Amino acid sequence: MSELPKVGIISCSGEDCPGGNISREATLRVLHNLRPDETATICLPLFLAGGEGERGFAKRFPTITVDGCGKMCAAIGTARFSNKPAVEINLEDYPDFISLKDEEKWHIQESSSDLVEKLSNDIASHVDELRNTWE
Repeated sequence: MSELPKVGIISCSGEDCPGGNISREATLRVLHNLRPDETATICLPLFLAGGEGERGFAKRFPTITVDGCGKMCAAIGTARFSNKPAVEINLEDYPDFISLKDEEKWHIQESSSDLVEKLSNDIASHVDELRNTWE
């Protein structure tokens, strides 16, 4: 296990936007498969409700927010109640997301799994960059 602090990832809860499932799935891939020892998840609903552990972590360590739509709830909430995220990712900035049909956005399918993979790799790259600043 690494000696460096972990990077927090705050994903869209996404029940109201089609990109929420893709955002959460990509975040989970990073947390469980790509960078399990380098990352920690921060629960957005608990963070917004006043969870001191989540807010405290985000005040001390860099965070990456992964939003599923232009509302940017994760990024705005993190900045409001803690610190500005080190990295703000909006799924709507990905041309592959814009080209998906609505059903492919709401329910991860073979056509949207490539985007999940791309997004998770992008998040992992940002984790590496942030952790390199500590070395």
